[in-house]
Amino acid sequence: MVSVAIITAAIIVILSIFNGLGDLLRSLNDSFDPEIKIEAALGKSFPVNEVLLKKVQGVQGVEAVTEVIEDYAFARYNQANQPVTIKGVSDNFITQQRIPEDKIIDGALKLRDNNINYALIGYGVGAALSIDLRNDFFPLQLYYVKNVKAGSLDPSQMYTQKNITPGGIFSIVQNFDERYIIVPLKFAEELLNYGNKRTALEIKLKKGADVTRTQRALKDVLGESFKVLNSEEQHEDLYRVLHLEKFFASIASVILLIIGSINIYFNLMMLAIDKKKDISVLAACGADAGLLKRIFIMEGILIALIGTVVGLAAGALIVFVQQKYGLVSMGMEASVVEGYPVQLKLTDFLYVSGAMLLITTLISSRPALLASRFASVQNL
Repeated sequence: MVSVAIITAAIIVILSIFNGLGDLLRSLNDSFDPEIKIEAALGKSFPVNEVLLKKVQGVQGVEAVTEVIEDYAFARYNQANQPVTIKGVSDNFITQQRIPEDKIIDGALKLRDNNINYALIGYGVGAALSIDLRNDFFPLQLYYVKNVKAGSLDPSQMYTQKNITPGGIFSIVQNFDERYIIVPLKFAEELLNYGNKRTALEIKLKKGADVTRTQRALKDVLGESFKVLNSEEQHEDLYRVLHLEKFFASIASVILLIIGSINIYFNLMMLAIDKKKDISVLAACGADAGLLKRIFIMEGILIALIGTVVGLAAGALIVFVQQKYGLVSMGMEASVVEGYPVQLKLTDFLYVSGAMLLITTLISSRPALLASRFASVQNL
């Protein structure tokens, strides 16, 4: 029982860690990523006009549509240089609170003020470029390499360059902070030479709208020329790795459960041998082989059940203490959360309980068969 309880508790803790990491990734990505994102099925951009925007806005559940131009560029500030990702967004990006006020660690949350364009800069980019928001002497210079024809000798024709005033520094998660500079859509359109093309349309849903239903409706309206992605599909590779890791952890947990059940197997085998005389007495009293099989199988199930219940309770208690007090830290100074993220899920409890009972029932059949043979010998 003790071995089953320890293994069960360990499995619950391990699975809860994967749950916690998944929830943490979703919360971090959801704070910056849209609920639904529309991209071109082929290529990296597509033309956007009023007809297309009205189609999207007319879908039930859609509250706002943000036009996005996103591409790589080169940033220069004073004497520092850094490759960055420029994200040009329409004006409603700010009003949607896609970057909460508490994520602005310096400056102000703004992209335009009195016809002046401002850039919101990721903390990692700002640190690499040594940007000082209180120094107006140096503008942020952004360069974009154009597709030029072969044989061009004029260097100025190979790129476009525009200056913008740094307006604020944001910090969301390292992956975003070290890459992104957010600018007004019109500024990005001119810098990146996109014209009426956009790399994405980002959708904000109405309160209470069903994501899956709205996503399906958008796919029906837009057809095969567009990809309509929910929040998890926008980071498909990342979540696929996480699900794969949890899958293999689940397989490993089954192996651990089998190891724990081997103790039950040997216990029942020794019990069958030790209780040989008692089995003979039961057989003499009229107990048939089926009854003796059931006795030993129920014995195995009882051991597994008590051990599993104790293990589930212990695992849940460990996870609760970790959630409440964060006793085990991430071990990194720059981590987003101090304590290791954990999350209990009912499906994990059902999975472990079902697997343990199934394995125990199967593994108890051999000792039960041995006991029934002792009864058969006595009857002879």
